[in-house]
Amino acid sequence: MDLSYSPEEQSFRDEVRAFLAEKLPREMSDVIRAGGELGKARQEEWHAILNEKGWLAPNWPRKFGGAEWNAVQRHIFEEEAAAAHAPRIVPFGLSMLAPVLQKFGSQAQCDYYLPRILNGEHWWCQGYSEPGAGSDLASLKTRAVREGDHYVVNGQKTWTTLGQHANWIFCLVRTDTEVKQQEGISFLLIDMDTPGVEVRPIILLDGTHEVNEVWFTDVKVPVENLVGEENKGWTYAKYLLTHERTNIAGVGFSQAGLSAVKRAARAENHNGKPLMQNPHFAARVAQVEIDLMAMSTTNLRIVSAAAAGAAPGVESSMLKVKGTIIRQEINDLARRAAGPYAMPFASEGIEGDNDPVGPDYAAATAPQYFNNRKLSIFGGSNEIQRGIISKVMMGGGR
Repeated sequence: MDLSYSPEEQSFRDEVRAFLAEKLPREMSDVIRAGGELGKARQEEWHAILNEKGWLAPNWPRKFGGAEWNAVQRHIFEEEAAAAHAPRIVPFGLSMLAPVLQKFGSQAQCDYYLPRILNGEHWWCQGYSEPGAGSDLASLKTRAVREGDHYVVNGQKTWTTLGQHANWIFCLVRTDTEVKQQEGISFLLIDMDTPGVEVRPIILLDGTHEVNEVWFTDVKVPVENLVGEENKGWTYAKYLLTHERTNIAGVGFSQAGLSAVKRAARAENHNGKPLMQNPHFAARVAQVEIDLMAMSTTNLRIVSAAAAGAAPGVESSMLKVKGTIIRQEINDLARRAAGPYAMPFASEGIEGDNDPVGPDYAAATAPQYFNNRKLSIFGGSNEIQRGIISKVMMGGGR
């Protein structure tokens, strides 16, 4: 396999670099470089910049308003965007719901929802997990009962990322309780301004508000908001999750993170000697770099298959497991490279307006390390993914 870029691909890389240099606001990249988070307004600003260029939906077909890039182009853009410290686009509408609508939705649904995802009118969140249905998603209890031309929805979703900003949510709901769990689930699109929808914040240990509970009390949802067929939602959910797992791998962001670790470890530390001269630390960096190179190649193969019209199969589970392990290892190496400056501290312990001491990158290393422990769980826990991999590799199906 020839992994070198063709002249056309090199030209595309140059075009991406020039675009990022011209259009990526410096204040945005500074926040991302320092490990910070952008608010909704800044996310929408970057979203609009990419949409104006026609690059917001790289994997969408052109007939739906996408760029229809091939696998190599997408890989190049992800690498360059991460290296430039560009914000990561919120994936729920663009990379998760949209592929489901394009494959299983009606023409009317595609005509209505897809343009609004692109222009930012609709900000989507995902209603999958429940307090008693996380990795065992098929045991979900949120109920949708059809009454005439509406469904009436009651139940609760949890760990709903950025639900406080969303105005729409795509949900898995139970529409039949008399059949096997997986066969009684449907896929509904719900306007979050509908009476009976309540969003309750979940404040994390570091004080941030990233996830939420979403409660449904007698919420009326038009029947035309059903995607595909009633009780076929499990099929659509699995299709969506394969795309989510591929995205979780975050090859470009891991590459940018590893580069940052190397820079920090080559600098003189508090002992007067670069950490990279420590054989144990250098060996860990070398191992994660080897793993990342291998995963990058695997990612290209999987995205190539998806571009040819095939939904990612067990390979997406492999990529999800390995990708999250690599990102967590890079987070740990960054924390170690920052040394004592990476230690978390109580905000109330800082008097006045004093900033944290140490290098600029150090303050974010502990929050990133702890926040990314969740990568092993969301998108289907790594334990579940290993079970899927074992079943398929042992001949149990795809």
